[in-house]
Amino acid sequence: MTTPTRTRTLRTRLLALITDATSRLTAAWSILTRAQDRLLTALSAIRPGRGTTARIRAATTAFQQGLAAFDTAVTAFAERWASRDLPTAYRDGALQMLERADWPTTGWTWTQRHQDAITGITTQYYVDLIARLREALRRARAFLRAAQDAARTGTFDVDQLRRDHPLDRVIYAGDHRHPVHAWARAALSWQTVSTANAGGARTALDDMGAQFLEVRDGADCGWTEHNDPDRANRTVRTVADALAHPLAHPHCQREFLPRLDLTGRTNINSGAPL
Repeated sequence: MTTPTRTRTLRTRLLALITDATSRLTAAWSILTRAQDRLLTALSAIRPGRGTTARIRAATTAFQQGLAAFDTAVTAFAERWASRDLPTAYRDGALQMLERADWPTTGWTWTQRHQDAITGITTQYYVDLIARLREALRRARAFLRAAQDAARTGTFDVDQLRRDHPLDRVIYAGDHRHPVHAWARAALSWQTVSTANAGGARTALDDMGAQFLEVRDGADCGWTEHNDPDRANRTVRTVADALAHPLAHPHCQREFLPRLDLTGRTNINSGAPL
């Protein structure tokens, strides 16, 4: 079986990938928050009178240019994430699975089945990121309309506009607001580790012929979600189940180990404790 050093090496690589990606996505998002700051500063300096309309128009144009730059930056991030970063996580998860079984890693290649698997994963996560971008753009345009109306009517209140339109936050259902950095790290961590685990499970099935995997997870973690009474840690799962549930929740500690010694056994139920 693999040594602790090898396991730590993969964890270190994934952490580095997550940290770098979080920094890049947060930097791209800061284009939006800076555009909001500049618009608020410009409009708060406008007083009713001659030239008001032109000054509002100029500030609006600058904000819209910021939105375009934000759109471009986040889209570029999502494209790199899907085309380079997530495939790297998938491959690293695959190689770790081979190492854990003392299986040669030099023969691993991007077979058609691996390509199909990573295409499905990256398509889903790319769509998720772009949907979050589109929602941010929608909220930014709503903020722009509100700011323009306030500037025209002389009811401009910077603090109120920030409270009503927090573009430095990602808003979930129920109006739960999370700082962009916290959201980015949680989302990218989920995508990275889920992809790595999927790469490992697919490799166990396709490259090694494994039927079962051993699960290592937090002691209280459920299989499908954290509070699932079906506990995951120190259980045996079929590879198909592992592919269906590579993680249970954000920040999940789940890892899979190959159990080639169980191949061919017909008396094992998925979820059985070790």
